[in-house]
Amino acid sequence: MTINGGISFWYATDRTAPAAPPRAPLTAHATADVVIVGGGYTGLWTAYYLKQAAPDLRITVLEQKFCGYGASGRNGGWLYNGIAGRDRYARLHGPEAARRLQRAMNDTVTEVIDTAAKEGIDADIHRGGVLEVARTPAQLTRLKAFHAAELAFGESDRELYGAAETRARIDIADAVGAGWSPHGARIHPLKLVKGLAAACERLGVVIHESTPVTEITAGKAVTPYGTVRAPHVLRCTEGFTAALKGQKRSWLPMNSSMIVTAPLPASAWAQLGWSDAPVLGDMAHAYMYAQRTADDRIAIGGRGVPYRFGSRAATAENTGRTQPATVESLRELLFSFFPALTGTEITHAWSGVLGVPRDWCATVTLDAATGLGWAGGYVGSGVATANLAARTLRDLVLGDSTALTALPWVNHRVRRWEPEPFRWLGVQALYAAYREADRRETATHRPTTTPLARLADRISGRH
Repeated sequence: MTINGGISFWYATDRTAPAAPPRAPLTAHATADVVIVGGGYTGLWTAYYLKQAAPDLRITVLEQKFCGYGASGRNGGWLYNGIAGRDRYARLHGPEAARRLQRAMNDTVTEVIDTAAKEGIDADIHRGGVLEVARTPAQLTRLKAFHAAELAFGESDRELYGAAETRARIDIADAVGAGWSPHGARIHPLKLVKGLAAACERLGVVIHESTPVTEITAGKAVTPYGTVRAPHVLRCTEGFTAALKGQKRSWLPMNSSMIVTAPLPASAWAQLGWSDAPVLGDMAHAYMYAQRTADDRIAIGGRGVPYRFGSRAATAENTGRTQPATVESLRELLFSFFPALTGTEITHAWSGVLGVPRDWCATVTLDAATGLGWAGGYVGSGVATANLAARTLRDLVLGDSTALTALPWVNHRVRRWEPEPFRWLGVQALYAAYREADRRETATHRPTTTPLARLADRISGRH
């Protein structure tokens, strides 16, 4: 039987949970030098780097449920160098600015791995790189264009494979090619976020869980239990941003869903390959993402039901339950990639939300006049991006002019999403178009991207 919900598979199988009592909520008004709203990767990394740089700073983190309740405890475990919005930043600020951003992301993968090791965080990290596969002629055309673009942005150490080379790495049905980058690693998301929270507390960061923030204004974060006042207030809420007062249309809470198999026997892995455990993605429009877990399962995800009317997925009641139809579609996707696994038990299914700005660009911002700052809009690429954002927020808060504060995503502003029902109608139509485009490309075997997908890209603002 498949366990559906329960936050995520990572939580459902976490053996350390009983030994970690919940952190106390805020009980009264308080003051700090920096208050951070959100106990996920962005908030915790920001607290960590700020405290490392300025040990005397009084830093308070406010988390509505518990650290890692959001995307940081539910994601697919892709620590990689992708960043949302790079192409747009190249158009706005020039190719060299975008290359600097990409180099910073490449370095961030190593930064996370090295810092986890330094802090003694065992997060099942395995640096096998990123393998992105094409399974149709149109996907192969996009793969080659993507490979060329990555080379142009300075990723000279990536490789392009044909069908035989791809299936020698992982035996994926219908694979016609793949690209591999060394700038990626598999992680256990929950172990990373729990270890990071503990590292913050060792440095003296105060973390209050079960403390929902209802409003953020200059100099204060308001909760039902008291207000925390601070010269700097940083919003690090990603897919839950819409729940804050005045933020309903800032970032859209996009839903993503996952399933995981039972542990596979050695005989199955001998057939599939996947021996160096790169994280796995594809070049479909409604793309998938997967990893080989440390205990020899396959965890695979996709968008499922992408958005719920009125941004309801951003509320605290989201416990990760996934619609049965989504579970079945992910099961079918898994077996289409790996037909030899047909019938394999699916033990867990879950969902979570990620933050999507209207122009699909990740950003880091600090208003020096008000002390209000935020980071996010990672569009599903937040495991590494949150670390780079946090180090950038650190420099901005401390008033330092650095290579990070000069990156083109700093202080980028974007218009708000459309009001309902247009927001809901637009997202539903967008993903229906992407799924139909994938079906057409599979059926026709044409080498070019279907015009339907190109139209959807233009309407959505992704390109």
